[in-house]
Amino acid sequence: MSEVLSADSPVPPAARGASVALGNFDGVHRGHQAVVAAAARAAQGRPLGAAVFEPHPRRYFQPDAPPFRLQSARQRAAALFALGVGVVHELRFDAAMAARSDEDFARDVLAARIGAAHVAVGFDFRYGRDRMGDARSLQRHGAHYGFTVEIVDEVDEAGHAEKVSSTAVRTALQAGDPAHAAELLGRPWAIEGEVILGAQRGRTIGFATANVPLADYVRPQFGVYATRTDIGDGRWLAGVSNCGVKPTVGADAPLLETHIFDVSPDLYGKRTETQLIAFLRPEKKFESFEALTTQIAEDAKMARAVL
Repeated sequence: MSEVLSADSPVPPAARGASVALGNFDGVHRGHQAVVAAAARAAQGRPLGAAVFEPHPRRYFQPDAPPFRLQSARQRAAALFALGVGVVHELRFDAAMAARSDEDFARDVLAARIGAAHVAVGFDFRYGRDRMGDARSLQRHGAHYGFTVEIVDEVDEAGHAEKVSSTAVRTALQAGDPAHAAELLGRPWAIEGEVILGAQRGRTIGFATANVPLADYVRPQFGVYATRTDIGDGRWLAGVSNCGVKPTVGADAPLLETHIFDVSPDLYGKRTETQLIAFLRPEKKFESFEALTTQIAEDAKMARAVL
């Protein structure tokens, strides 16, 4: 069973009594994976679940904060399913959730609603009104309300003193280092979304692109990347992408524009997912469309060499 349960969905009996990984899990990076693995080890025949917050608490408390998400809710659920999670509980983070005490959350959400038998959390997990609760308080409340709690230690990056965290992934992407981000995530970072209709200038020069808005994704360093794109059939197709605001011709909002090599699918209105593999150059403004065209050809050549 692979199912996402919204806050309004009843929890089926088969999903109760589960071992549950609990956290925001934005990115489902290697630290998050360790929490899921701990929950899986404790399952011992019980269902394996994950409980996440949607929207991200930061967006609730800081509605005007710059975009920061590493994944869409759809991507996060898919990454958790890939780790063996059967049910993802999307807990609505709203005023009511923000006002709950740590004990209320343990009793009403984890015990009563989800019916957790065991909960795994990271060492730095905080929850409840004004972040009043931590992993140790969850252990105390769990003992009272009928579930056990395992606290998972920090995961460090191999060869570095850096803690594996969503913040570290964002920092790597903003520095134009998708390879480092991939090390922290355990897979390439990817942007998914619905392809929108653009100005179609690329078609006139043999470089048609699939344009996807960045929406609430963290802004990686703007520039050109060697990429791989899944157009919905499970294949990762090589290509080259520009991430940014198209300074030569202008864009109303940041886009990921992807040219997929050697195929010309009609993707308007369809969902794609594009992995950023290697940073090729920063975004720049060219003196003419002709100069831009020449550079795009060079970018494609470099991307093919990388991939």
